[in-house]
Amino acid sequence: MAEKKIAEKEPSNDEQVGFHKGAISTLLKEREEFVKVVGIVDALLKAHFDALKKLGVEISTVPPAEHKKKA
Repeated sequence: MAEKKIAEKEPSNDEQVGFHKGAISTLLKEREEFVKVVGIVDALLKAHFDALKKLGVEISTVPPAEHKKKA
């Protein structure tokens, strides 16, 4: 049997614009959430560094808050 070839139709400009706008919107929201997670991790790291410092333990790495100052 001969297979029917379906002509592939390119999406219209409006469809392409909608697709890209949707992708950008989704990615921006994902980035916002990622930044929140990084902020939480930094805060937890700082708390642990501070707790160790109170206990007299010196850590040779730079605490997260100071990474931003040096960059």
